[in-house]
Amino acid sequence: MTPTKVYLNSLTAILLSASCGVALAAGAGTVQHLSGTLSAQNPDGSVRILSQKSEVNPGQVVTTQKDSYAQINFTDGSSMTMRPNTQMKIENYQFSDARPQEDSAFFRLLKGGLRTVTGLVGKRGNQDAYRIGTATATIGIRGSSGDTLDCTGGGDGAGGPCEKVEQGVYHTTYTGSYIMQNESGSQIIGEGQFGFVKDATTPPQILPKDPGLNLADLPFVLGQVPKQQQECAVR
Repeated sequence: MTPTKVYLNSLTAILLSASCGVALAAGAGTVQHLSGTLSAQNPDGSVRILSQKSEVNPGQVVTTQKDSYAQINFTDGSSMTMRPNTQMKIENYQFSDARPQEDSAFFRLLKGGLRTVTGLVGKRGNQDAYRIGTATATIGIRGSSGDTLDCTGGGDGAGGPCEKVEQGVYHTTYTGSYIMQNESGSQIIGEGQFGFVKDATTPPQILPKDPGLNLADLPFVLGQVPKQQQECAVR
């Protein structure tokens, strides 16, 4: 083999290895549906506008604007729909098919509301691996779907669900169960129930009925993201 061929083969191997590395370093999730404006602030402070198929990654603060909805599908098969004027930080996300014991997903709801459907994180390995942090409580899931709404700041004047309810954090469960907990106590929120936490020093409680949130309508139907297939082939 000539020196030129050796060099070209080595270069090809290096480039192939690099392209495979990029495929393996995929983001935590992908924007599946988008209506309106969605942005992501990186840990260094830079901000970029997201579009359909954009990736989201741990450490980012993802924000929807007024009248905007966004559905994000994560690599474990979970889905999340962000309501208008919602800000959510992906504090931590780890998922690998081969290492279920390392599964972890922690999303901090800074304002607004989320609808979530669980994936593999929390269903295998540690059942407490999937959590949503809010201003008044942490919400864990047990293979579920539900809505979480942070109304601690009151309404925003846009006619959203926080306009006519008491300030605090609300959660309703559609399937499975969620658990709301803070330093003052914990409460399991079963199917069809509404949970409420007024502040961090008040224990979570079950409400007798929908307090007027009317969360049923969303422009997207949450679904499971197909298992990703990674290919790295020489043509």
